[in-house]
Amino acid sequence: MTAAYIQGETEFNTLLESEPLLVVDCTATWCGPCKLVAPLVDQLAIDYSDRAKVCKLDLDSNKDVAKRFGIRSIPAIMIFKQGELAETLVGAKPYAEFTSALDKYLA
Repeated sequence: MTAAYIQGETEFNTLLESEPLLVVDCTATWCGPCKLVAPLVDQLAIDYSDRAKVCKLDLDSNKDVAKRFGIRSIPAIMIFKQGELAETLVGAKPYAEFTSALDKYLA
């Protein structure tokens, strides 16, 4: 199972409203570090499948979302709790850093 791509701002907004904990990997096909983070995001999707919704968002086709949340460099992992942006992790990080960030919002 891999993290699915969000198909546009409408779907993004629907997920924000419906998911108590939403993790969004802001990525782009041309981004080298994003390729390093991608398998970790897929692993998050598996490990947290029953507790959080983990998705990917291609910023090239969703520039409005990037602008809305001030995403200036990628990879950036946004964590939303109850529809509010709780934390943004920028750059390639070890898996444990993503899980410890998520675990804070599950407690």
